[in-house]
Amino acid sequence: MVVEETITLPAGARATRLIPRQRTESSPLDHAVRYAQERAWDVFPGTWLEADAGVPRCSCGASGCTAPGAHPARRDWSGEVTGSATTARRLWAERPRAAVLLPTGRAFDALEVPQMAGCLALARLERTARTAPTGSAATATAAPGPVTCTPDGRMVFFVLPGTAPRLADAVRKLGHSPGALPLTVRGEGDWVAAPPTRLGTRGSVQWARQPTAANRWLPDATELLPALVYACYATGATAPAG
Repeated sequence: MVVEETITLPAGARATRLIPRQRTESSPLDHAVRYAQERAWDVFPGTWLEADAGVPRCSCGASGCTAPGAHPARRDWSGEVTGSATTARRLWAERPRAAVLLPTGRAFDALEVPQMAGCLALARLERTARTAPTGSAATATAAPGPVTCTPDGRMVFFVLPGTAPRLADAVRKLGHSPGALPLTVRGEGDWVAAPPTRLGTRGSVQWARQPTAANRWLPDATELLPALVYACYATGATAPAG
């Protein structure tokens, strides 16, 4: 269920329209605190959506913002990164609609692919995990960790940190060119948006595979790579030219 709120505009402005609060079942603050407490993930607040004459705008003020309400609010965002639930409560109490962003390269890295390829890869990985003999090494290595689905058509797989420097070589070892695949790795110095962050009017980031006790131990990127590479080719997904 999407909860909506009306944002009050200055006197003389046209009537507002309802803008999603950037949450589904609970607030951004609740999610940020939960990520810090239950997963020991660092978090930091991003931008949020405001109403400008009834039209949703990013709080950054840029008219051509490509990720309205879903990107860092400041260049030195790393200064607000926290793993403390108490600090997270204070940060989101000050900016209750702020996006919930997670820095990569710390507790996890992220592999990002087009949604169609991600869905195929996720299905193959989960099927492998179900059919592998109980207690075998395959059971431990085949299962994916948490996965998000973004409203701009991407899927993000959480993997062990340290992926970025060795991803290209791992792709080459599979017989493929890294530049030919629409696969992005997010590591140190980067970030991903977490549920319930909302991307403009497109919708909210959602969990395709929620964080649970069963997937607390993240897979290595190389364990997911064969399925991701296969899915990219099987769905016809290629890297953008240039």
